[in-house]
Amino acid sequence: MINGTTRERGGAMQTQDNYWKRKTTFYKFGLLVTFVGLFLSPDAQALMTGNCADCHTMHNSQDGQPMNFDSSAIPNDNLTRGSCLGCHAQAGSSAIEIIGTSRLPQVYHTGGTDLAAGNFAYITGFKGGGASDRKGHNIGPLTGTDAVLYAPPGGIGQAFHDNGYIVNTDNLTCAGTNGCHGYRFAGDASKEGIRGAHHKNLDGKMDIADEPANSYRFLFGVMGYENVDWEENASASVHNEYLALTAPVALGCSGGSVLSCHSATNGIEPPDGTMSQYCASCHGNFHTLETSTSDGIGAVAASPFIRHPTDLALPSSGEYAAYTNYDVGSPIGRTTGVPDASSAVVTPGSDAVMCLSCHVSHASDYPSMLRWDYSTMIADGGVGGTGCFVCHTTKD
Repeated sequence: MINGTTRERGGAMQTQDNYWKRKTTFYKFGLLVTFVGLFLSPDAQALMTGNCADCHTMHNSQDGQPMNFDSSAIPNDNLTRGSCLGCHAQAGSSAIEIIGTSRLPQVYHTGGTDLAAGNFAYITGFKGGGASDRKGHNIGPLTGTDAVLYAPPGGIGQAFHDNGYIVNTDNLTCAGTNGCHGYRFAGDASKEGIRGAHHKNLDGKMDIADEPANSYRFLFGVMGYENVDWEENASASVHNEYLALTAPVALGCSGGSVLSCHSATNGIEPPDGTMSQYCASCHGNFHTLETSTSDGIGAVAASPFIRHPTDLALPSSGEYAAYTNYDVGSPIGRTTGVPDASSAVVTPGSDAVMCLSCHVSHASDYPSMLRWDYSTMIADGGVGGTGCFVCHTTKD
C-alpha cells in the first residue's frame, strides 16, 4: 500500500476503498462456499475441527516452556501435545476438557458425571469408594498393572487365547495390537493403531466400520450410533446406540460353523460388527456358543444357559416384556441395524441384551466394571427398576 493505494500484480493501482471492497466480497464468497459445503456434506461437521494448536505443537516449546498437556519436555510422535493418556486422562475435575476450541473426552477425572465408557480413576481410588483392580481394565502407565489377573478372564479356549500369551494385563494399552481402539494388527503399537483416525473421524450413525475413523468410537469393525457428547448428558431419549444380534453365534479363529474374529487384511474385528463380539475377541468364552474347545454359554441359544448370554434378543413375553422404556443404566442393542438417531423405546423380541447392558468398558466404582452394586441385587428385595431388575422385572 502506497499513500492510501495498493499495487496489484501487474502494476495496476487501486484505491484503498476498492481494495477492501474486493477483499470483503471474496471473504463473503468464501463463507458462502464453506456453508454450502457443510450443508451438502452430512459428514463434514463430524470431522476434526478447531485450531491445530489445540492438539499439536511444532517444537514443544513456547516462551521457553513445554507445550505438552503434562508439561513434559519430551516431544511426542506426530507433533501432538500428548499421548492417548496425555490428551484423554488429564486428571482434572471435568468429564470433558475444553482446550482452545476443542473438546477432549476424559477417561480419568474426578468430575461428578462419567462418560459412557466409565472412569479409570475408580481403579486407583482417585475417585470413588476406594482403589481396586477389580473395578476395571488396567492400563499400566495410568492405573498400574493388575495384581491378580494376568490373562483376560473368559478367554476363548484356543492356543494362545486363554493364557495371556498375546494380550494380558501387563501389556494392555489404549490402541493397537494390545489395545481396543484403532487397528489391532500384530506388531502395531498404540500410536500406529489409531493413526489418522482423529482427522477422519465421523460421528452419529456408524454403519460402515471398514476403518477406525468410521467405526464406533474408533473400535475397528464395531457399528453403532455415537452420542455427540459421549453421554455426558444422557437420558432415555439421548444416548449411544449399539448393534446386536438376535442370537449369539459360535466364535473362534476359524473352521466349520465357527465365525472368526481374524480379518485377512485388517487384524482383529467382530465378524458381525456388534459390541459383544468385539468384547469376545478377548473374553470369547463368555460369549460364544459351545465349540470343540470352549463350553461358552451353552450348546444352544436357549435357556438354561451356563453363562449369561449376550447378543440375544429379550423375549417378548414374561418378565422381559415389561422393559419398554430405555434405561441408560441398562442399555440394550438394536438387532434391526444401526438407527439414524437414539430412541427411548425398547422392543422386547427385537432389542437384545449385550455386554454393555451390565458392564462399562473402562472402569466403574463396582467390581467387574458393573454398572451397579451386584451385592444389592436381592430377589424380592424391593429394589425395583434398577440393575438386574430392569430386565428381570418380576424378581425384585
